[in-house]
Parts: sequence; C-alpha cells; structure tokens
Amino acid sequence: MEAMVERYRKPTRILHWVHAGAFTVLFLTGLILFVPGLGVLAQDSWTRILHRAAAVVFIVAPLIYIPMNWKATVRGIKDAFTWGPEDLGWLQAAPSYYFLADEKAMPPQGHMNTGQKMWWLMAIVFGLLFVATGIIMWLFKATLPGAAFLWAVFVHDVSFIAAGNMFFVHVYLSVAHPLMRPLSQGAWASMSRGKVPVEYVKSHHAKWYDEEARGKEIATIGNRR
Repeated sequence: MEAMVERYRKPTRILHWVHAGAFTVLFLTGLILFVPGLGVLAQDSWTRILHRAAAVVFIVAPLIYIPMNWKATVRGIKDAFTWGPEDLGWLQAAPSYYFLADEKAMPPQGHMNTGQKMWWLMAIVFGLLFVATGIIMWLFKATLPGAAFLWAVFVHDVSFIAAGNMFFVHVYLSVAHPLMRPLSQGAWASMSRGKVPVEYVKSHHAKWYDEEARGKEIATIGNRR
C-alpha cells in the first residue's frame, strides 16, 4: 500500500467545501447583475433571497469552525501572511512550472506554496470586504448617505471581480492542470480525503515534508490541521 501523508483534517475539509459551495452560489447570483440579458433572472427577487441565504452560510461557517479549531485557524492565517525567499523562487519558477509542466524548476515549497498562499490571502482579505460591504448593503441601505452606500457597492463589486477571477485560477490549478493528475494524488485528493501520497508531498511540498516529517511517522504529518 502506498504511504500517505495527511494534509488536511476533516473539519478543515468540511469548511472548505461549505465555503466553496456558498461562494459559488454567491458568485452566480451576483454574476447575473454584470451580464447583459441575464437581469431577467433577478425578477421577483428570488436570486436576491438565494444570494442572502448563501451569504449567511458564508459568514456562519467560519464562525463555527474558528473556536473549535483555533490552532489550525491561527496557523492558516500565519501561513497567508508569512512570506520569504522561497516565495521569490516560486515566482521566478512559476512560468516554467505551470506553463511547461517543469517540476524541477520549482524550489522546495512549504505546506502552502506561494500560489496557494496568494489565494488564501485573497480569500481572507476579500472575504472580509465581502462581509463588511454586504452587511452595509443589506442592512443599512435606507440609513446610509448615498455616497457611502455607493462606495460599499463599488468595493463589493471590485472584490467580486478579483476574487471571482482568482477562484477560476484556483479551480484550474487544483483540478485541471496536468501536474495535478491523477486527481487521486494531488490537491483534489488533499481536500476530498485529506491525504496524499508521500511522493507527491516530496515533489510538491518538499520543504514542509523535510521540516515536519523527518524522524516522524507518516501518519502524524499534517495533524496540525
């Protein structure tokens, strides 16, 4: 049997999929306001109701997860805001790695590579902006000065465009990119079953493997999450 490494524990995976589902609904019900001809779908406000229901899930899910998984939360936030020389190396190697599928070009990466940290950082920043501006637009539309409300709409829309584009990149690099094949060994496996083969970790997250796996049993790697 192939040796495996645990990358994400079950609570983290559940939060990921609940949040991804809520974001997808939010994205689709928000997208119709940007695409000419789709405005008819917003008639009778059913998409607004669906948008707000998904927003509640988007907000509540982390509020349930965080106090129950405090250490994992702190570590995840720290990962998103911790940058070093290996991140510069990732940026230099990224064109060869992603466009030419040259795995040897990429320097050893930690638990999150630089691309994943970019996505996670954007998810935190734009997620907070979504929540703040969304609450303003939902609950304070009638009481806010017009200019303040329009600024909330503007920030919400910019966040939508930035996070939406990065979401598609994230999905492509996690599922469709050649280096993520087969799906049973890469990023998809880490978020679907929580474990990936040791050889995958050595080739894609060698720094994390060396720092946390050396001298330890394989089953204990990644239990921090």
